[in-house]
Amino acid sequence: MQNHTHFRKLRITNYLLILFLASCSSFAPTPTPTITSSPPPPTSTATPTSTPTPLPSPTPIPAPARAKYTLDTTINYDAHTVTVDETIMYPNHTGEQLNSLVLALVPNLWDGSFSMAGISIDGTPISSYTVNGQRLDITLPSMFMPETVMNINIQYTLALPFAEQEDPGISRPRIYGYTMRQMNLTNWYPFVVPFINGEWVLHEPWYYGEHLVYDIADYEVNLKFTETGSIPVVAASGFPEPLTDSTRYTITAARSFALSASREFQVSSVQAGDVTVSSYYFPFSEGAGLAALQTSAEAVQLYSQLFGPYPHKTLSLVMGDFNDGMEFSAFFYLSRDFYGLYDGTSANYLTFVAAHETAHQWWFEQVANDQALQPWLDESLCTYSERIYYENLHSELVPWWWSYRIDFYNPQGFADIPIYDGQGFRPYTNAAYFRGAHFLEDLRARIGDEVFFAFLQDYLAQRRGRIVTANDFFRILSTHTTIDYSDIIRQYFQNVY
Repeated sequence: MQNHTHFRKLRITNYLLILFLASCSSFAPTPTPTITSSPPPPTSTATPTSTPTPLPSPTPIPAPARAKYTLDTTINYDAHTVTVDETIMYPNHTGEQLNSLVLALVPNLWDGSFSMAGISIDGTPISSYTVNGQRLDITLPSMFMPETVMNINIQYTLALPFAEQEDPGISRPRIYGYTMRQMNLTNWYPFVVPFINGEWVLHEPWYYGEHLVYDIADYEVNLKFTETGSIPVVAASGFPEPLTDSTRYTITAARSFALSASREFQVSSVQAGDVTVSSYYFPFSEGAGLAALQTSAEAVQLYSQLFGPYPHKTLSLVMGDFNDGMEFSAFFYLSRDFYGLYDGTSANYLTFVAAHETAHQWWFEQVANDQALQPWLDESLCTYSERIYYENLHSELVPWWWSYRIDFYNPQGFADIPIYDGQGFRPYTNAAYFRGAHFLEDLRARIGDEVFFAFLQDYLAQRRGRIVTANDFFRILSTHTTIDYSDIIRQYFQNVY
């Protein structure tokens, strides 16, 4: 809009200049509202005055490939508050004219945690929005055309909840918030949810599993602390660049941005190719922290060879001060219980869960899915990636892994259940994770290793950066083999693909 205004002002100024020059000559040519590239025809009484060549019409800025989130963030660590000035550069790649947007507002699930100071679109404050739980609906002031860009600015404050208690209505430990040892910011910023088949995709949270679906985006987080001394150590999704009074973290083509901060963190790092893998742990768990680091670094190298390259510069694994694990972009948590149970060998929860969460950097981060409705697409592949890790690094432990990790629970049910149909955490996990792993083992045995891994590489290459469905999975699989595996599908899936 600013460029168009500039050109209009320039044209008016040039036109007035022509009138002035004409009034000073011995004749007064008839003015015309159109500035052309040719001078007016000469007369016998005056030398013709040339008209300036018009400037070209401005070229519209092409819509970028993905959204960009810029989060200017100030943390008061001791007061457990976060102040954010967020700008979302959002391109409309939906193929439709939009009159509204839907953003996820996950911190608003906790009373008093989210306070919005203002919201504007393309610099104009707006008031046409509604907030209902984790959902922010914005009515746009004008139609948002396909392949154009919109800038959304939201200013807000987070008052973090004390996390050493279960989520309201969710039978799992809370991650978002703070404990006596650390602060955890997960799903802490408003983000535009995916628009799929004419609908904004934002599911309700459930007692177990993950309910959010993410488009890929670029992130820039400019982070500073109000404290002048004893600033905590920060683990984050992005690559850090120290500035004068802050640190800038950047990551491209990512699903999310998470960070954890603690004054007690110890940090160890190794290189896995050109990737810096860092382990953040508390001092009383140094041995386990180093073991988790080794497992994750080995898994990064192995999965990069077998599936496709790891996409980011860094990977942070964080000891959570809670009993839960969770994946984010270039970042994941491991439960403190796994550190406490570590026995110095590779036959333990810490090792196989570290391998599992690392695999989410391929199956969730690069190839995403609807985690609420088709969770098996990432969870079964990540569980089976544990088996791939063991067969390549600790082959003697593969039978133990099947017995201890998978079959101990006598898993039953169909792998392709939504989280809402799991009838409890254990039945859900048995079906989506463990029955899903058995499906992949049987499929691999049927079609052979060469075809199986060629399929996984092609699946990643074709669907990288996208949100897949089970139909995508089986469509790509069908291009790699003519062997009949329909009986395997009937055994493990309730739907026909």
